[in-house]
Amino acid sequence: MREIISVHIGQAGIQVGNSCWELYCLEHEIHPDGTMPSDTSMGVAHDAFNTFFSETGSGKHVPRAVFVDLEPTVIDEVRTGPYRQLFHPEQLISGKEDAANNFARGHYTIGKEIVDLCLDRVRKLADNCTGLQGFMVFNAVGGGTGSGLGSLLLERLSVSTAVVEPYNSVLSTHSLLEHTDVAVLLDNEAIYDICRRSLDIERPTYTNLNRLISQTISSLTTSLRFDGAINVDITEFQTNLVPYPRIHFMLSSYAPVISAEKAYHEQISVPEITNAVFEPSSMMAKCDPRHGKYMACCLMYRGDVVPKDVNAAVATIKTKRTVQFVDWCPTGFKCGINYQPPAVVPGGDLAKVQRAVCMISNNTAVAEVFARIDHKFDLMYSKRAFVHWYVGEGMEEGEFSEAREDLAALEKDYEEVGAEGGDDEEEGEEY
Repeated sequence: MREIISVHIGQAGIQVGNSCWELYCLEHEIHPDGTMPSDTSMGVAHDAFNTFFSETGSGKHVPRAVFVDLEPTVIDEVRTGPYRQLFHPEQLISGKEDAANNFARGHYTIGKEIVDLCLDRVRKLADNCTGLQGFMVFNAVGGGTGSGLGSLLLERLSVSTAVVEPYNSVLSTHSLLEHTDVAVLLDNEAIYDICRRSLDIERPTYTNLNRLISQTISSLTTSLRFDGAINVDITEFQTNLVPYPRIHFMLSSYAPVISAEKAYHEQISVPEITNAVFEPSSMMAKCDPRHGKYMACCLMYRGDVVPKDVNAAVATIKTKRTVQFVDWCPTGFKCGINYQPPAVVPGGDLAKVQRAVCMISNNTAVAEVFARIDHKFDLMYSKRAFVHWYVGEGMEEGEFSEAREDLAALEKDYEEVGAEGGDDEEEGEEY
């Protein structure tokens, strides 16, 4: 089996995690107490969904996941929520003291105390796997726990509600650069806009956002959990999307994002949803792909889709002037097809549709996201505002400038990758 362990860190990670597991359970018809009436092979872990769920002898299905937060309130919601019987109590780890939106507290002071316990739980889950494929880590980069403890856990595994968000984001991205293979960027602002525009939700809540995110994540992992015409493994994303080790920050988009009222009047065909995922307005991070060039994209179709339609749709996209590829990567498309149609959460915002597509793309425009964070970081750091909070928790000022230089280098890397070819030979040797 090719198992995947999900690690949810901090409030954002946990709340997105709740939405994801809710959706996985609906897709596999697993009840909130972990029973699965449709599973006939008791305790035999050969079904595709066992990549995400382990089975106990009594036929209960337990998510391969760990939830970690430095303060208890968010995890207590899971402990008392509708899915409380789904998780093993040891998978829900909470501390007593918050990271208070401070990277240094999450990474040094308080995170240090809890990280060994987390690794212990992760190790336990890993021992239960026959062929562990990798980890999916869910965390925000703006808060304290997600950025600080998230980076700390990532380091050990590989071995915007905050004013200080730019600091936390820069410090966290610095370690994401070193310790992750592929990072998919999601931006609350961008997802708010999608909710407002496509679902007509005037004032989207985090629940609306998380349900949209969980659909995207579910589409990424469908091929691991169900069978299809062209299956895409998680390691294949990395192979196809990452041309150079540092250039691994992906844009994601999903279609059709459509409310039940509108769904009746639209034919949601393969070409239509394929065009939709390339629309700048569907991107789940605030940047415009038209300002950059694509290096590669993965299209994950699910539901009633045949390869012929996909090839035709992709051929149409290639003719578009707005979708530009870098000149050293002309073919750039990887497609996956899966026959499991997307499930919807009862009472959710999305309409039940026959087919959907999720795109993960590597575009040089991602540098816009970093440029924006860096700009905010510079404004604050030039006055050394709020820095004493981090230094007081055991960080050194040098770490700030080191992280900032690393991001500046990353922006430069993206610039070089998107530059017109011609002097490729000299550049090629740096990597």
